[in-house]
Amino acid sequence: MLMSLDKTWGLVLGASSGIGRACALAMAQQGMNVIGVHFDTAAMRDSVAGLEEELLSYGVQAHFHNVNAARKAVRQEMADTVAEVTEGAGLKILLHSLAFGTLVRYLPAGEDGAQLSQRQLEMTMDVMAHSLVYWTQDLVAAGLLPPGAKVYAMTSAGAVQHLPSYGAVSAAKSALESHVRQLACELAPRGVAVNALRAGVTLTPALRRIPEHAEFSRDSARNNPHHRLTTPEDVAEAVVLLSRTDSSWITGNTIGVDGAELLAAAGSWARDES
Repeated sequence: MLMSLDKTWGLVLGASSGIGRACALAMAQQGMNVIGVHFDTAAMRDSVAGLEEELLSYGVQAHFHNVNAARKAVRQEMADTVAEVTEGAGLKILLHSLAFGTLVRYLPAGEDGAQLSQRQLEMTMDVMAHSLVYWTQDLVAAGLLPPGAKVYAMTSAGAVQHLPSYGAVSAAKSALESHVRQLACELAPRGVAVNALRAGVTLTPALRRIPEHAEFSRDSARNNPHHRLTTPEDVAEAVVLLSRTDSSWITGNTIGVDGAELLAAAGSWARDES
């Protein structure tokens, strides 16, 4: 049975832009209160303030925190904050949409090319993959993921595809999907669903940082059966739709939210090979 999300709470990690921002807005439009975590410079202050105002215009509560979501102390402080603002009710949605990783090749390209360092790889894995586990652990320990809660982690086709500068992020996305499967099984007795959402190529600030993004985006739009790229709103719609139930029976999956883009890309590769 589909249920209303009105008066429930969502926590968005990476709420200030791209998919996280669109999901925060979609939650508010459904009457959900939103707690947003983001890590931005002063240049983003006006944009985040505008987002908060827009959320509040839907008659919901909105609490935004400009902090480093990868830090243990921040997670623990935010667990206390979630408990306080939700008055112990906990979360309906935890969305992990952290997109902070290195885009350096494993090996130098050319005489002056940089190569991936151990610190860069560990940082990328920690922020984009392992932090999902740590946030979930802290929220469970605080009793803030009740039966019917949904945990979503944003992955991409980059987990199974190659781009020259995407190696470390691809590894992190693969690890993230593995964490989703493990968490889904461990949280099943609690009635909490955990899924990865594999968005198609989406024009977000994170995508634009990838050196090859322009050509990659053109190819993706051409190959997508819908003849366009995924939008943040496409993903937000899926988050809202999947959350309108207390069932935890859809769990442990990597769910494509890409208009069949990955399938079409595989078909394109097969045609090129022939």
